[in-house]
Amino acid sequence: MTPRRDTDVRRVVQARPRAASAEETSVSRTRPRPRLRVLALALALLVAPAAGLAAPAAPAAAATPTVEEPAPLPPLGWNSWNTFYCNINEQMVRQTADAMVSSGMAAAGYQYVVVDDCWMQDTRDANGNLRANTSRFPSGMKALGDYIHSKGLKFGIYHAPREKTCDQYFGNRPGTSSNGYETRDAQLFASWGVDYVKHDWCDPRGTVTEQAALFKKFGDALKTTGRPIVYSINPNSAHTNTAPTYSGWGAFADMWRTSEDLKDAWSTGCPPSDHWCFVGITEALDIIEPMREWTRPGQYNDPDMLMVGVRNTLTPTENRAHMSMWAMLSAPLIAGNDIRSMSADVRAVLTNRDVLAIDQDPLVRQADRVRDDGDAEVWSKPLADGSVAVALLNRGGSSRSISATLAEAGLGAGTATYRELWTGATGQTSDRITATVPAHGVALYRVTPGTTTPPPTGSTTTLVSAASGRCLDAPNGATANGTRPVIWDCNGGTNQRWTADGATLRVLGRCLDAPAGATAGTAVQLYDCHGGTNQQWTAQPNGTIRGVASGLCLDVDRNLTANGTGVLLWTCTGAANQVWSRR
Repeated sequence: MTPRRDTDVRRVVQARPRAASAEETSVSRTRPRPRLRVLALALALLVAPAAGLAAPAAPAAAATPTVEEPAPLPPLGWNSWNTFYCNINEQMVRQTADAMVSSGMAAAGYQYVVVDDCWMQDTRDANGNLRANTSRFPSGMKALGDYIHSKGLKFGIYHAPREKTCDQYFGNRPGTSSNGYETRDAQLFASWGVDYVKHDWCDPRGTVTEQAALFKKFGDALKTTGRPIVYSINPNSAHTNTAPTYSGWGAFADMWRTSEDLKDAWSTGCPPSDHWCFVGITEALDIIEPMREWTRPGQYNDPDMLMVGVRNTLTPTENRAHMSMWAMLSAPLIAGNDIRSMSADVRAVLTNRDVLAIDQDPLVRQADRVRDDGDAEVWSKPLADGSVAVALLNRGGSSRSISATLAEAGLGAGTATYRELWTGATGQTSDRITATVPAHGVALYRVTPGTTTPPPTGSTTTLVSAASGRCLDAPNGATANGTRPVIWDCNGGTNQRWTADGATLRVLGRCLDAPAGATAGTAVQLYDCHGGTNQQWTAQPNGTIRGVASGLCLDVDRNLTANGTGVLLWTCTGAANQVWSRR
């Protein structure tokens, strides 16, 4: 985050594992016409402590406590900067927390209320502690955090790792950075109930190695508090865009900004080397796309806070495209508009549950740009239930027809059903999806392979695992509720004969059942037949059998092949241990 300028057009972990080797990565891709494209150099970097750093003001804990993973899915929230800059105060923030609840944003999954720069005084107190700007936050930051928590929300705050915050740096005022105060500041934030820290470099000096060292020091200090705090870093403020050149951010941060600030514009033409201009939506996409392998559960590429509804600059079409593409990226969705007074259309964009589900999909994959035809692009993102999100993006200034084949979407041959997530339009295809997409717009689809047709009613067959050649078996002919099927040598016994009755599969008078609330890894069972969706199954063209309630596939545990191996539910992949044939 840099000051606005007129010329600027729950998993448990001890220490987060490194996302990749600490090296700079290289991706170079060109377009058939002049337009921004990231060029990242392949340079090996080792994260080394920066020279001359002051020791922490307070001793570190003897051992890092075990804390919850604070962000197993991309964080959803709001930040004060995009709309208010330094014009913030505790009344406005409290009103925003109220509005997050009353608007339906909290119910849709938004949690974090983040106070950006300008909340603190320019000097520390006599004990070396940070202190709130009393003219803006007379009740103090702990009281503000308590209020936010009382609404069922989480409290976020801004800090800087170099000498100064952005406002202090550009205002040429004294600085209150965390440098040398990492442990003291982290403990103070934890005592205030902080749940999210945005750490902003905001200084033209410093190599990427020095940046990584300082960011890591504060990340380690946050872990030492024992409080689960989302750690969001930005190495690019007022600095050469180093984020795309270094793959090791995930070793100590939950999310990292991929570029300079995002402007409320479709495009600015800002080249990646210019740290004095902001990027538009399309430039942000070009920068982040080659970084897609860095995103995974708990570690996120961050193309910056949302501009949906900010100053009403973007059109409704651009708002939907912006939201769609950030969801396709599995990006943190941090709203930047004034949610106290947003229009019904902006609220509908921010709270579209189908689009949010694409962003919050537990597989946590960043979409791949699978086709690039100049202004027309096709992006594809695999989802945990075996379906695929497909975005047909029109970057150009006039409406055009864009299509994507099922193969480009990452789906095999066969029939697929689809739903467009903004209009609700549905359909079925065995070839491609085509849409007329308006200028600066997107058509966003959830595409599900196969049909919803169950096996023919009354048909009785054996179900043979393609991986082992063994049959789905009710062990020893057991029929008690909760009996767990296994694979066993095919013998034609009645405990291996499955009858399709509508969408259910029966053996020995019991139905194949997914326990209530089943997730990936839950063992299937036999149970009294009652017709619920957790007892309904659909046969897919690729030979998989998918649970209607869970969206997960019938899977032989760990691809094992021995007699007695259990059968469970797992994310649909189409692997051999999920493929079943009938005899």
